[in-house]
Amino acid sequence: MAMKAMIPIRRTFILPAGAAFLGALLTGCGGMLAGPTAGAAAPKPVVISGAGDIRAVVERYRTLLGPDNGGEPGSKPTGRREINWDKVPDEFAAPDFLPPDFFNASNAPRARGAHLSTPGRGVQVSARRDNPTGTPVRFGHINPTYPKIFKTFSEERLFSPIGSNVVDLTFYVPGTSTPALTRGFGAVYTDVDQEHTAFEYFDKDGKSLGRFAVPIANEGLSFLGAIFERPVVARVRIVYGTAALGPNDSATNDVAVMDDFIYGEPQAAAPAGSSPGSSGY
Repeated sequence: MAMKAMIPIRRTFILPAGAAFLGALLTGCGGMLAGPTAGAAAPKPVVISGAGDIRAVVERYRTLLGPDNGGEPGSKPTGRREINWDKVPDEFAAPDFLPPDFFNASNAPRARGAHLSTPGRGVQVSARRDNPTGTPVRFGHINPTYPKIFKTFSEERLFSPIGSNVVDLTFYVPGTSTPALTRGFGAVYTDVDQEHTAFEYFDKDGKSLGRFAVPIANEGLSFLGAIFERPVVARVRIVYGTAALGPNDSATNDVAVMDDFIYGEPQAAAPAGSSPGSSGY
């Protein structure tokens, strides 16, 4: 596929509810703030996005969410959680699948309050360079052209569903089965060629809070993140391009994968209930 020019980082704004919240977000805010492509619902978030050199945009999003709470189990009143995939053990990376609740295990340092599901075969983390099975990096075991087009933001692993181009991320109080809400979720994409790649945010009742397109950066990096005034997001539906991993990237098959996940500290939304499934890991 022909190389496209990187989209420059622009600056536009949407007004969220609450003047104090707006002022806090816009003070020194870098990157592009864009509106939903369809189905926006109150409360409206501020959406921060960029393509190309996304380092400043990512750092700004981190700052707005607050300090990294690491892998400590339990809910904190403020701050953020991150997943960068790089410390996933080889036995849970390509060619094997990642357990859906790997990042909500009760034992630190994995507790992140994130449960990952897909209508496909499963979710997978790409292999590291010196993995014991000799699996090609950056999903090269699925298609040998992928290591060339998929760049990384943080070395060296990437993340994708297999057998589908959709992942649902559901939040729990880290290390527990208690459903949770977060103020926002953002993530790094690699090789977005079309506007089909997007996030859709849902509240605890399954009502859409808006769907937002990820900026295009062919064979480059993109970032998209939304921040709401208060914790309202129970689930995020993540769409990857137009096709599941397998075919060559082309005008008809846009394949894209992800790097870092960044989201607000999950806060308890309801009394403890049943877990979406336990892998035992």
